[in-house]
Amino acid sequence: MIPAVLYAVPAFLLLIAMEFLSFRFLPDDEERGYEARDTATSLSMGIGSQIIGVPWKLFTAIAFAGLYVIRPFKLDPHDWWVWVLLFFADDLAYYWFHRLHHEVRVLWAGHVVHHSSQFYNLSTALRQSWTPMTSLPFWLGLAALGFPPWMIFLQQSISLAYQFFLHTERVGKLPRPIEWFFNTPSHHRVHHGSNDPYLDRNYGGILIVWDRLFGSFEPEGERVRYGLTSNIQTFNPLKVATHEYAAIWHDLRGANSWRDRAGYLFGRPGWQPTA
Repeated sequence: MIPAVLYAVPAFLLLIAMEFLSFRFLPDDEERGYEARDTATSLSMGIGSQIIGVPWKLFTAIAFAGLYVIRPFKLDPHDWWVWVLLFFADDLAYYWFHRLHHEVRVLWAGHVVHHSSQFYNLSTALRQSWTPMTSLPFWLGLAALGFPPWMIFLQQSISLAYQFFLHTERVGKLPRPIEWFFNTPSHHRVHHGSNDPYLDRNYGGILIVWDRLFGSFEPEGERVRYGLTSNIQTFNPLKVATHEYAAIWHDLRGANSWRDRAGYLFGRPGWQPTA
């Protein structure tokens, strides 16, 4: 099974090239633009995620189909309201997937890959995890509700394609109604910030209303500092993909109790045992 978003990859690469040229010929002193090693790492991470992701989609399809076929009532894709319901259900599932991958360390170990660049451009969107397995539970409920698996995959691809365009400094704030309802480059720059006011904010996929509803919204104000609170200082894709898992293993080996081991795995990133 080939994810639909793969068909958009040529367009993504073309837009990355266009954005690179825009920085080359219309530079902005406040925008970092591109750096060759960083961009190569992002592209490598994207390639690796797709190599792993394609066979994983087959397993995901089996899991979705298993829940869908035992569901006594199926949602009909010919009904327009089913698509509207799927749009909101998928976006809400993405919000909680994204939020918990920031709040639970063992989940963060995979998602940290996406935040590891100190640059912010369209290539950053392709810097994806090599461990997509942790996403499955967040979408199983949609199959259990009666959405056909192909509809779920299609909506996931639409969401990912939309989010590609959020990874740019070349677009400022959009008109207020758009900024209020939708995730925008401005909101997502905040999400990638390591400044204290920006940490663990703006988890939305297509919509930003979930962040407003659940108290995780932060508007863009001070200049965003991209990357991690402690940057990893490497462009090696394998280290980028695994560094937090290695850190977790180090902490588990040095833990004094099972309670501490549970904290290192399931506590927030940075959790430390109390004295």
